[in-house]
Amino acid sequence: MKMDEPRIRYTGGCLCGALRYEALGEPSAAGHCYCADCRKASGSGFIPFMGFPSTALRFTGESRQFRSKAFRGGDAVRNFCPVCGGLVFGGVVGQSTSHTIYAGSLDDPSSFHPSIAIFTRDRPDWVVMPPGLKTFETMPG
Repeated sequence: MKMDEPRIRYTGGCLCGALRYEALGEPSAAGHCYCADCRKASGSGFIPFMGFPSTALRFTGESRQFRSKAFRGGDAVRNFCPVCGGLVFGGVVGQSTSHTIYAGSLDDPSSFHPSIAIFTRDRPDWVVMPPGLKTFETMPG
């Protein structure tokens, strides 16, 4: 390994393995999103996520996209496997400057270390938030 190469490597993908990714380096953010769209997309109380610059990611396999209106007015794009339906990442490959990896898709879930919680105003009472997360009512500035 060269000195300038990132030493951290994250891999993951969908349930059936048809859609995969590799991320190099530390995530720019890692946390839980409690917004209504993430809850509905995941079928859970939140989505655990990790943000990476697009230059740090490589995707293999085909994805399908679902678009919804984002908090700041643009489109939120969620990518899922067309074979098994597993939700894998956010953003548009080749267009977005950063992507969100859904931490439930990691090959090694122990590599996920959340530090923030966003859209806490939308967190259902039945969802327990881990202690120590920096919280934001909506999207951080």
